[in-house]
Formats: sequence, C-alpha cells, structure tokens
Amino acid sequence: MIRVENLTKRYGSVTAVDGATFTVRPGTVTGFLGPNGAGKSTVMRMLTGLTPPTSGHATVLGRAYRDLPNAGAHVGVMLDASAQHPGRTGREALTLASIAIGVPRTRVDEVLRLVGLTDDEAGRRVRTYSLGMRQRLGLAGAFLGEPRVLVLDEPANGLDPQGIHWMRGLLRDFADRGGAVLLSSHLLAEVQAVADDIVVIGRGRIVAQGPVAELVDGLGAIARSLDDAALVAALEAAGHAAAATASGVVVEAEPVDVARIALAAGIVVTDLRPHGAQGLEDLFLRLTADDAREVAA
Repeated sequence: MIRVENLTKRYGSVTAVDGATFTVRPGTVTGFLGPNGAGKSTVMRMLTGLTPPTSGHATVLGRAYRDLPNAGAHVGVMLDASAQHPGRTGREALTLASIAIGVPRTRVDEVLRLVGLTDDEAGRRVRTYSLGMRQRLGLAGAFLGEPRVLVLDEPANGLDPQGIHWMRGLLRDFADRGGAVLLSSHLLAEVQAVADDIVVIGRGRIVAQGPVAELVDGLGAIARSLDDAALVAALEAAGHAAAATASGVVVEAEPVDVARIALAAGIVVTDLRPHGAQGLEDLFLRLTADDAREVAA
C-alpha cells in the first residue's frame, strides 16, 4: 500500500535523504526507526506531499499522495499532533476536518470515542490540552476518514503507559483488518511489540529493513558471565562473532551453543537468553552508531 523508491532530498549541499527504498504491505505495521536528524520526518513529509523530493518517488494506494482524490478519506496522517489551532475546541477541529474530506459529522463522535476523548474534553480549547490529549486528537483526525493507510510520526509521544498500551492495540487491530501502518517512534520496545516489519534509516540512507522476526529474533544470543572478556574470546575461538556490550555479550550463535562453549572454557554464565528479548534496541544502536551524538566517556 506504500511504496518508496529511490527517494532523495537535498537542501543545497546537504543530502537529508539518500535513495530511500522500502514498502509497507497491507495488513502490517511497519516501524520506521532512526536517530534524530536521520531523515525519518523528511521521508514522511515527502510521502504525504508536504515536501517535494529532489528525485525518486513515493506512492500510497498506487498513486502519489497529491494525486489521490480526497486523500484524507483514504490515508490517515499525523505528523505533528500540535498542529491544531489552539483556539478551537477538539470537536471543532475534527468537525472542520470532516467537512473538508466530506464525511458525515457523526463520524466525529465515533473517532472521539475511538481515541478515548470525553465530551467534556472534546469541548475544551486545544490550548488547554496536555501533550497526551493532543496525541489522541491527532489520532482521531487520522482515523476520521476511515482510512486504509496510516502514516504516524511519534504517535505515542506524551502518552502514559496505559495510553501506549491502548495505542498498540488500536494499531494492531487496524492492521489485522487489512490496513497498512507506517509508524515512526523512538519507543523501541513498543515498536518491537506491535510491528511486523521494521525499516531503519541512518544519515538519510536505509541501513536495514525486513520482518522483525528475521532482523531481531535471528540475532543469536545475549549472555552475561563472571568474565565477559574470556567469554568473548572463547566464542570467537569457536568461530562465532561476539562482542561485549553494555547489555552483555552479544553473539551470533544459539544459546545452547553459547552454554556449551562457556562450560568447556570453565566460564560461569550468569544470564543467557535469545537476543530477541532485547534485540531491537541493540540492533538499532549497532546500525545507527555513526549517528549517535553521545560518546562513551
């Protein structure tokens, strides 16, 4: 339902996005990950027609977003939940949007219930909303036209744990009914919990993409021991790539093989599990290390 092909955006001598290519399949949630400044928002703005690409193209439902007749009725977009007139009430904002895309005003009440905003909250001025309430209002706007595709940039920002859990169920249900979701988020655990596929961008280039099960669950094992340096040496001597990280020793081998190697080397292992348990965070940090602002002391 979403296809991005060789999408590039340059601002003078700066290349913000460099040949991005990926797809979002019907019936799936695709997590779109990358450090700040990596190009995620630029890709999403090009996808939704807000920023013209320098080259390449992106389509939604088989057409460029700008060429979709009444795009808001088919594609739900939330790129900035704060982009609402602060002097309007939540209900007024949604009512105006319903008029613009030609859906019945009764749909306003439906989406308000969907996102959990009460009648009292819907009647308040947006300027009085908390960040979490603005996120819910933005999601209500995205669902207003009964879309087949959702494009969401940091929709969980400002939500409490219960709200994040609710949003996960909302997106999962949408995808399970055949919809396609492109979800940008910094909450890696939530992405891992809800996403079918992930796309990782770093310095404007796609550095990894594919099903979560292949990219994360297939990473091997993670272990802690009384002597991690010795464990790394023993694993490498046995032909397995291994590295000591803050989370433990990450190794491209099954946990049972790690246990056997440690036992043979006389190393006491204190923790051993499939890497998938913390895999998305470690994968993200490894693939985007060059973009990290923080350096080890």
